[in-house]
Amino acid sequence: MEASSWRNESSVSVFLIVGLSETADPQIPLFLVFLAVYLITVVGNIVILSVISSDQRLHTPMYFFLANLAVVDIFLSSVTVPKLLLILVTAQKSISYAGCVTQLYFFQLFMVVECYILTVMAYDRYVAICFPLNYNIIMSRAIRIRIVLSCWASGLLNSVVQAISICHLDFCSPNKIDHFFCDLPPLLALSCSDTSKYDLLVFTEGSLVTMSPFVFIVASYCRILKIVLMMRSSCRRYQAFSTCSSHLTSVALFFGTVFFTYFRPSSSNSVEDDRSVSVVYSILTPLLNPFIYSLRNKQVKESLKKILLM
Repeated sequence: MEASSWRNESSVSVFLIVGLSETADPQIPLFLVFLAVYLITVVGNIVILSVISSDQRLHTPMYFFLANLAVVDIFLSSVTVPKLLLILVTAQKSISYAGCVTQLYFFQLFMVVECYILTVMAYDRYVAICFPLNYNIIMSRAIRIRIVLSCWASGLLNSVVQAISICHLDFCSPNKIDHFFCDLPPLLALSCSDTSKYDLLVFTEGSLVTMSPFVFIVASYCRILKIVLMMRSSCRRYQAFSTCSSHLTSVALFFGTVFFTYFRPSSSNSVEDDRSVSVVYSILTPLLNPFIYSLRNKQVKESLKKILLM
């Protein structure tokens, strides 16, 4: 089906993505930096997947969700970084309308899936600490698979809604996207249509998609904190906190930057701030997650050593 058959007619068929700066020349040093970041991200998450799949001790609910997070991180970084690398090395900043909507669709998909996977990981820690005797029953393999499928279904629904919303907007000159990828805020700002109802839709859905999981995570950790403080053994308290610290770091990094980008008043929006913060949650978070979960996890480090010494 041709693009003109499923969207309003628009005078813009190609967008220009600014990238990380307004310069029209190739930026080889930045290209090398982000190429290294991308390669480390992909390799790091593949290593996490390999370690979990190869060690029978890690075939537990917690590591099942961590493996899914690693898969999502690979996809999330692959949506934005390859195009950014092309812009940096060639200074070719154009992207077709269809290509832009496609990038937006997959970016929203993997962002929402990551959001819900992080939420599920908080629930997993809640069950493990608060209901240890029933943990394996509550988090059985069948239930884990259903939970992950639900995360993907929620991501698909959200990305379809966002993509359809953009397809109903008209875009006129100028066609310059002040970002390094096609995201909702810069596209809404660029549209020459009345975006008030779409702004409300995006804010409402975004609040449900991100705020609800965040509130659930906070509630889970409040309950965990209450249970941990009731433990008489300091060793058990330390063990409980240590299993949560890596996840809390990822949650703070992810949700903090997402809230800063999508829930600020429009009057306080800064293009430079949006670009910088977007680099954190779309590029640096997938890069850092393997290190966050491996460096602070004794079992993962031991399994990694065994693989390296083979």
